[in-house]
Amino acid sequence: MKLKDRIRGYLPVVVDVETSGFNEKTDALLEICAIILGMDEEGCFFPKATLHYHVEPFKGANIEPSAIKFNGIDIDNPFRLAVSEKKALSEIFNHINEELAKEECSRSILVGHNAFFDLGFVKEATLRTALKSPFHQFSTIDTVSLSALCCGETVLAKAISKMDIDWDNAEAHSALYDTKKTSELFCKIFNRIEF
Repeated sequence: MKLKDRIRGYLPVVVDVETSGFNEKTDALLEICAIILGMDEEGCFFPKATLHYHVEPFKGANIEPSAIKFNGIDIDNPFRLAVSEKKALSEIFNHINEELAKEECSRSILVGHNAFFDLGFVKEATLRTALKSPFHQFSTIDTVSLSALCCGETVLAKAISKMDIDWDNAEAHSALYDTKKTSELFCKIFNRIEF
């Protein structure tokens, strides 16, 4: 089986964002990670390529102190090596488009834990930067629903634990770590199902 035959011609890409609040129109995208999934000869998904960026808040963005306290991001720290939204998204989209061509997929589909949240921020940043997104505009694969079905949990840390995947609370709430763990969860669930 080819990857394009597994999910209706879609290339699954696991995404997590860290933000300065909950409103994608007014609050800043501060960190984004995307893991492009591949498929091996036995038809099992695996994390293939990881793209991770710290992002500069867009001009005029709202920065909620409670969000910054929660995610621990110091937006003024020069060691973040933050890039513009346009640079981060351009590089992610270019990599996805290359994989779409390689795998002969029609579009990419965003996989996330509460995927609507991540897709909302990606869509708004795409509009601000006037880029063309490879992601389906409203369809997602949400590991919240998959976890509820497979192990009766909806919280990422609890679902990960139930599925016997290592979890470190000290690393949680960074886009890179959460995306890695969400991709492991997705692969473990999808690879259990005979297709």
